[in-house]
Amino acid sequence: MAAKLRKGDKVVVLTGKDKGKEGTISSIDPKAGKAVVEGINMAIRHTRQSQNEQGGRLSKAVPVDLSNLAMLDKAGKATRVGFRMEGDKKVRFAKTTGDVIDA
Repeated sequence: MAAKLRKGDKVVVLTGKDKGKEGTISSIDPKAGKAVVEGINMAIRHTRQSQNEQGGRLSKAVPVDLSNLAMLDKAGKATRVGFRMEGDKKVRFAKTTGDVIDA
């Protein structure tokens, strides 16, 4: 199945402790159905100090399930993503406005 959400997309969280927060997808794992969103679902990781890096309690973004994310359209509202053919090219579009997402 084609990926509806991709790296770099602006998304909003639909459920959970970060409901309503917006962020950009920094990485995605389509096999597991999860994505890492900058500033969302932060967890504290205790790391040991190394020669190059400072140790301590560091915040790290943890993956969120793709079903809990929705794409933001140009108006800043949550929308579903659809596919359509434009010429011989398959493009993603926002269901609420009909605007093409990746031209």
